[in-house]
Amino acid sequence: MAEAEGRVTLWGIEVFVAAAEEGSISAAARRLGVSPSAISQQLTVLEAALGATLLDRASRPVQVTPAGAMFRRHAQTILNAASEARAELAMADLSGLTTLRLGVIEDFDSDVTPRLLSALAKDLKGCRFLLETGASHRLMDQLEARALDIVIAADSADQTPEDWREVHPILSEPFVAVTPPGARIDDLPLILYTARHLMGRQIAAHLARHGLKPAHRFELDSYAAILAMVAGGEGWTILTPLALHQARAFRDKVEVRPLPFPALSRTLSLSARAGILQGVPTQIAQRLKPLIEEVVISPALKTTPWLAPALRVL
Repeated sequence: MAEAEGRVTLWGIEVFVAAAEEGSISAAARRLGVSPSAISQQLTVLEAALGATLLDRASRPVQVTPAGAMFRRHAQTILNAASEARAELAMADLSGLTTLRLGVIEDFDSDVTPRLLSALAKDLKGCRFLLETGASHRLMDQLEARALDIVIAADSADQTPEDWREVHPILSEPFVAVTPPGARIDDLPLILYTARHLMGRQIAAHLARHGLKPAHRFELDSYAAILAMVAGGEGWTILTPLALHQARAFRDKVEVRPLPFPALSRTLSLSARAGILQGVPTQIAQRLKPLIEEVVISPALKTTPWLAPALRVL
């Protein structure tokens, strides 16, 4: 059904903001999960209602017009107010939320994330969940672009406080050395986790900071592939307990040791745009921590008790 003439809707405003931020109708469509034609139609209806051209859709990338720049300031205020209103209604028990766009680091893919969603679904019976998994830096980019509501990801080592988001620390974990059973690290090349991801960059920066240049031939982006090579005697690696949990099929075929140089650790946090979801991020963080304790930390400490207290929920 066509929109009534002259009507300005929240959906139309969200479409405009997405198109303005993405600089592309097709990219805005991917972000919002609709067709490009639906985006174009909503923009046409909105521009007709306001009596102004908001976007120059003939340019590449799409450009915001002077009228669009003026409306964009009001548009974001309107969207933020709508989000705050929905969150305020949901604060008591989350039951008022209708859609939750959640981004979760791949390390939680196989067990923590499904269990978290199952727990939330029992409380949010009318809520539609949109889940995206991926690398930490990509998820944070999507949170900043307002394509996700909440992100659970690793913190950057050089991360500085940012006014636009609230952060709820979830987990602290140490990096460990993983070797073939009984092998000497000095006799083996290092198999690196890819520097294209945040964790790989943290490892590379730590090695450089301490003047360490271990010989290496492989740089991979798969925990399972790395541990399979370690189990096969091809080298040793630096990973985290969470990575070992993800590729636990190889856990009995490798040996986990403290790093043979100064310790390194990382933290994982739940982030949301500040002031938008009110108490919802805190409530989700409180649900997540016991799951991580049960699914990840307790099994790790049973097999490798020396990981305590570095491996812990925060």
